[in-house]
Amino acid sequence: MAEANFSTAYLLLGGNLGDRAATLRTAIQLLNESAGRVVEVSGVYETAAWGLEDQPAFLNQAVQLATTLRPKQLLAACLQVEQQAGRERRIRWGARTLDIDILLYNNEIVDTPQLQVPHPRLPERRFALVPLAEIAAEVVHPGLSKTVADLLAECADELEVVQVEKKVDNGRLGSH
Repeated sequence: MAEANFSTAYLLLGGNLGDRAATLRTAIQLLNESAGRVVEVSGVYETAAWGLEDQPAFLNQAVQLATTLRPKQLLAACLQVEQQAGRERRIRWGARTLDIDILLYNNEIVDTPQLQVPHPRLPERRFALVPLAEIAAEVVHPGLSKTVADLLAECADELEVVQVEKKVDNGRLGSH
């Protein structure tokens, strides 16, 4: 029996409505059931809202996923998980229970009206780079040929990113 070809995707989970930490945990469980196998998760980080600033602070967490889904299929699975978490799309960058962004997918570049991978604003968003660097510091951004650690070191975004739950080696989270 042939082994499935797994791709590696890095996702950013975030939300600023409801029980934010519980929503992140539920999203990881749902992704594990519908999109692939969650291999690693970062700690949880809190940041002020980016873009539309007059709203509650976000919790963010990066996830490494082993998946057999192609990028557009993965996007559909992520959108389904967002919907299961009560996501309503009303205002761009507005408050939301859950947002899932595909940051990286293997070394692939996808540029369609529905999906851009690597995420086009990854290099300018500290709230995405900090948790991603925790689990993928040496991964190279295929469009820029720089590691995630390099992108973080060069990031001009001054938004404070505060760790509120540490990453635990077995993938479970613990408070500090």
